[in-house]
Amino acid sequence: MEDCMSSDEDYYYSDRDSLDGLENEESDLPWIPPKGPSSKVITKESLLAAQRDDLRRVMELLSLREHHARTLLIHYRWDVEKLFAVFVEKGKTCLCAEAGVTVVEHHDLDSPPSSSLAMCNICMEDVPGSEMTKMDCGHCFCNNCWTEHFIVKINEGQSKRIRCMAHKCYAICDEAVVRNLVSKGHRDLAEKFDRFLLESYIEDNKMVKWCPSTPHCGNAIRVEDDEFCEVKCSCGLQFCFSCLSEAHSPCSCLMWELWTKKCRDESETVNWITVHTKPCPKCHKPVEKNGGCNLVSCICGQAFCWLCGGATGRDHTWSHINGHSCGRYKEDREKKAERAKRDLYRYMHYHNRYKAHTDSFKLESNLKETIREKVSNLEKKDSTLRDFSWVTNGLYRLFRSRRVLSYSYPFAFYMFGDDLFRDEMTEKEKEIKQQLFEDQQQQLEANIEKLSKFIEEPFDQYEEEKVMGIRMQVINLSVITDTLCKKMYECIENDLLGSLQFGIHSIAPYQSKGIEKAAELSVCWSCKDSNTEKCPTPDYHKNGTIESERPSGSRSSDENGCPSRKRARIGSLGGSSSGGGMFDLNLPPEVIDRN
Repeated sequence: MEDCMSSDEDYYYSDRDSLDGLENEESDLPWIPPKGPSSKVITKESLLAAQRDDLRRVMELLSLREHHARTLLIHYRWDVEKLFAVFVEKGKTCLCAEAGVTVVEHHDLDSPPSSSLAMCNICMEDVPGSEMTKMDCGHCFCNNCWTEHFIVKINEGQSKRIRCMAHKCYAICDEAVVRNLVSKGHRDLAEKFDRFLLESYIEDNKMVKWCPSTPHCGNAIRVEDDEFCEVKCSCGLQFCFSCLSEAHSPCSCLMWELWTKKCRDESETVNWITVHTKPCPKCHKPVEKNGGCNLVSCICGQAFCWLCGGATGRDHTWSHINGHSCGRYKEDREKKAERAKRDLYRYMHYHNRYKAHTDSFKLESNLKETIREKVSNLEKKDSTLRDFSWVTNGLYRLFRSRRVLSYSYPFAFYMFGDDLFRDEMTEKEKEIKQQLFEDQQQQLEANIEKLSKFIEEPFDQYEEEKVMGIRMQVINLSVITDTLCKKMYECIENDLLGSLQFGIHSIAPYQSKGIEKAAELSVCWSCKDSNTEKCPTPDYHKNGTIESERPSGSRSSDENGCPSRKRARIGSLGGSSSGGGMFDLNLPPEVIDRN
């Protein structure tokens, strides 16, 4: 369910009659400047810049070359703070050893003289020294063996961390060497290798994820503080950063996943059908028993035993079914049916209210145009009331509060059910907590309905005195609903989820002004170029661009072929007019565009 304020944010936040002024009546408190956006939009143009910013920090602190810094960051999943913490705790040597980085400062890494012959310990052939390559770890093999090794690893999906061929050597190969050798005969694989290195900043970084928009907008979102949050991409899509589904707080991600599956599969209805019917052993259609006899017949003509479901003949007596005997029936079907019926009624109670508030949200979303017309009519009148920001403030407060109320019903369904927290609370504790939560939920619901009623009033046709009365009601109810939403979140985080011992369910924090829109990531290139190690620059397309692609399914796969929640991959830069091509990870976007 999307927040309906994406197109009018500037109008809403520019109002002088802000609700914040009503909520913060203590004027003696010092003014604190607003905090900037805690999430950033990484576009295809700024992806290289974002990656190089982290590379630069590691290179400067540890005095490493770029491919060593990238290997460390990939090993620690681009968590720079964690990398620095391990560096402080264990030192540089241990840090590099754990990541497979061999830092060579004084050793001679030159290949054997080109005029001499040397034996490759892989293919056991004598090759000229000019066709041998030595890695940082000191192992030297022929270029053909290195190339075949790199090709196999790239095709296997290990291109981000290709290890040395030597036995029990865990050093990571220099990416420049990999790129140089593979590109000579397999430019498409070299391009794939570069693409995986570039995408590793998003695919391996838990604080950066692709926007799940369809069709894909090409953006990624980076959060600064907590991954359990709701963000808004520059394309307008609002989503949960943790699970990449729609924004669903106060539901946890697990609760929302279970709820959407339950609603999609209608599992409670299926459960009821399972209890009250038996599948025909011939056509497998559900058959309901409408009499006392345990020999039932399907419309396809097949007779079967109701007790065990086995196919039988049609002749039977009061004590025996012809051609069949399944023993004594022991299962207590009456209790099982009663439980299924109770579970279905409970599910329908929460689902109906969730659906009702979701529908109300969609209908109230159409009020924006109506409100504009009403405000326009009031402005044409000769009235002392000239500021109508209270209308738009109240409308957006209604949107946000209705959304919170809607998702509170799936939360209550699982919080006070037996699916997730059966062993966390006693029946007495559950009853007390449920009463507390439902009291707050009821208060919020009542005030939301009042606010909706006043906003839908045709106040543009009223006298000024009555309009002033509606204005005060809308302002007061807006503050009340916002306060009740905050209290509901506090109750959920502290009294309900906070008291759990076994399960860990985190929810996105409540945001009074709605889901924060991510800011564009801006990086100064001038301070980066001097600190970056340049790699050999390959050929480019004249119109080289990074194309973003979305897979046809609901999930993408990583380079190992495993399912991934990361939704997109960045396509490669095109090659030259003769065929394939590569791009240099060290070049800024403007250089790529110029080429």
